[in-house]
Amino acid sequence: MISLKINEIFFSLQGESSRVGLPTIFIRLTGCPMRCSYCDTAYAFHGGRNMSVDEILEYIAQYKTKYVTVTGGEPLAQKPCWELLKKLGDNDYTVSLETGGAISIKGVDERTKVILDIKTPDSGEHLKNDKKNLALVSKKDEIKFVLCSRGDYEWAKKFIKEESLIDKAPIIFSPVCKNLSYENLSHWILEDNLAVRFQVQLHKIIWG
Repeated sequence: MISLKINEIFFSLQGESSRVGLPTIFIRLTGCPMRCSYCDTAYAFHGGRNMSVDEILEYIAQYKTKYVTVTGGEPLAQKPCWELLKKLGDNDYTVSLETGGAISIKGVDERTKVILDIKTPDSGEHLKNDKKNLALVSKKDEIKFVLCSRGDYEWAKKFIKEESLIDKAPIIFSPVCKNLSYENLSHWILEDNLAVRFQVQLHKIIWG
């Protein structure tokens, strides 16, 4: 029986991506190969319990929504995650996958919206970005840059140009909470007329 190590499953409002504000089931998988400087889910590096895909589907059926986000840690660090994404799609869930970009998204169920996080220098993990993933995203997916500083902003702007990302998928710029001011990032985006979506983390505004 295929099983995954699950750190937690919970029901909340989506705080990020184009689906922000939607009541969503979150399935958080245990483990991550990266240690980003701003990580706010380090508790997911360890612990959790093993659950089969069928057990997960049975558990989430209690929630009256069809929006599901599979996250971590790094969910793709567990090979059975691919099967979980497929089964969620087969059960008519609208699925998004939050991935740190160090592991290939090849073979991810085509119905899944991939939220591909491109690591910036201030994260401490930018050398682990797998650029091959950029050829695998489509317009239904989203590419996210979590920014800590003006340096990160300039790096992301250059990366977008060099990799011709504007036409690949919608791009999100998200400031690290309490590290980079919303006002400054907003000003830079408008000043440079960047075709990106500015995003705050709604859940942190509501719940801290």
